[in-house]
Amino acid sequence: MEPRSVLSVDEIALGLPEFWTRPLEEREGAFATLRRERPVSFHQEPYIESLPFPRGPGFWSLTRHADILEASRKPEIFCSGKGSNIGDLPEPFLEFFGSMINMDDPRHARLRRIVSAAFTPRVLQQVEDDVRRAAREIVDSVIEKGECDFVTDVAARLPLQIICNLMGIPASQHDLIFERTNVILGAGDPEYVPDPSQIVPKLLRSGAELAQLVQELGRERRKNPTRDLTSALVNATVDGESLNDSELGSFFVLLVVAGNETTRNAISHGVKALHDHPEQKAIWQADFERVAPTAVEEIVRWATPVIHFRRTATCDTEIGGQAIREGEKVVLWYCSGNRDEAVFDDPFRFDVRRQPNPHVAFGGPGPHYCLGAHLARREITVMFRELLGRIPDLEVVGEPDRLQSFFIHGLKHMPVRFTPGGAS
Repeated sequence: MEPRSVLSVDEIALGLPEFWTRPLEEREGAFATLRRERPVSFHQEPYIESLPFPRGPGFWSLTRHADILEASRKPEIFCSGKGSNIGDLPEPFLEFFGSMINMDDPRHARLRRIVSAAFTPRVLQQVEDDVRRAAREIVDSVIEKGECDFVTDVAARLPLQIICNLMGIPASQHDLIFERTNVILGAGDPEYVPDPSQIVPKLLRSGAELAQLVQELGRERRKNPTRDLTSALVNATVDGESLNDSELGSFFVLLVVAGNETTRNAISHGVKALHDHPEQKAIWQADFERVAPTAVEEIVRWATPVIHFRRTATCDTEIGGQAIREGEKVVLWYCSGNRDEAVFDDPFRFDVRRQPNPHVAFGGPGPHYCLGAHLARREITVMFRELLGRIPDLEVVGEPDRLQSFFIHGLKHMPVRFTPGGAS
C-alpha cells in the first residue's frame, strides 16, 4: 500500500467522520502530511446531534513516534483520568467502560497490582494450553468447508474463547459476549447500532449485561473458588485490598472488549497482509518458528488495532515544539506513529523480518502499556502456526468489510477460500 496525499495540511480534519470514510491510502497520506508539515496540530471534535453530549473544545494531535513516546512516558503531565476517548464522557462511563485505562495513579497502580497478582503461574500455564487447543479446534471447524468468513468464523473466535475459558464463563454465554463487545466498540457502525439515537442506551445496556454476568460469577467464586481467573481476581489481595464487584465488572468489560476486539483484528489484518504480500507469506511458511517473533510484531504494527488514545494536560506544557495549556486534550495517533518515516525504514512495506520494530500498537512506554500484550502475541503466533501449517493456500476472495470507526481499525467480515481438508 502506498499513501496518497490528496489533502493539504489545512484540509485535514481528524475529528470529523468524513475523514474516516476516505480510502485508507488517502488517510495514510494525510497522516504523512501532518508528520511532515504539522506534527502537532489542533482539530475540531466529532459531534453527533443525537447524542446527549455537547461538542467538545477540540484536541491536539500527536502524529510523530517520538512525541507519542514522550507523552506516554509522562503520565503526570499527560493524564488518563479524564478519559481515553476524544469526546468527554460522564464519570460513570469512564470507569465502567475503561477501567484502568481511564485511571491515574495511585488508583491505577492499585488496580493493576491486584489484577497482576491474579495472573499466577498456574493461570498463565492454563492460558498457554487453552490457546493451543482452541486454535486447533477453530481450524478443525472450518477446514472441511473450503471457505468461510474469516473474521467471524476464525479470528473472532480465538480471543473470545480464550478470555471466556480463562474467566470460567460457559460456552452458552459466548455469543452474547461477542454481540455486546461489537456494540461497545462498534457503536458508530450501522451494522451494530442502526439508529444513532440508540447509541448511548445500547452502550449502557451492553456494558451492564457484561458487568452483571461476571459480577454474579464473582460472587459465586468468592464462596466456591475454582481454578479460573475470576476466582483468582476476587480472592487476590495486595496490601490487604481486593477487587470489589464494581471493579471486577469494569475490568471484565475492559478485558473482553480490548482482548477480543484487538487480537481478532490483528489476526484478520495479518491474513489480509499475507494475502497481499505472498512473498512475505512464503518467507514465514519456509521457517515458521524462526520468523514468527518478528512476523507477529509486524502484523501488530501493520494492523494497529487501536487507532488512538487520548490524554489530558495536567499543567501548561510543551510537546513537539507546541505549547499546550492545562486541561487541553492531547490525542496519541498510534496509527501514525507506526508509519513514521523517521523511525521505520520504508514504513508502508509489510516485512515479516522487520528489525528493529519499535511499534506503539500496544501503547507507548509507561504505566498504560497494554497488560495483555504477551497474551495477544501468543494468540497470534499460535493461530498463524495452525493456519500456515494446515491450510497454507488460504486466500482472501473479497474486499474486507471495514468497521466504521476512528478508534478501532477493525474488519467485520472477510471471505476466504482454501482447499477443503487442507493442502500440502
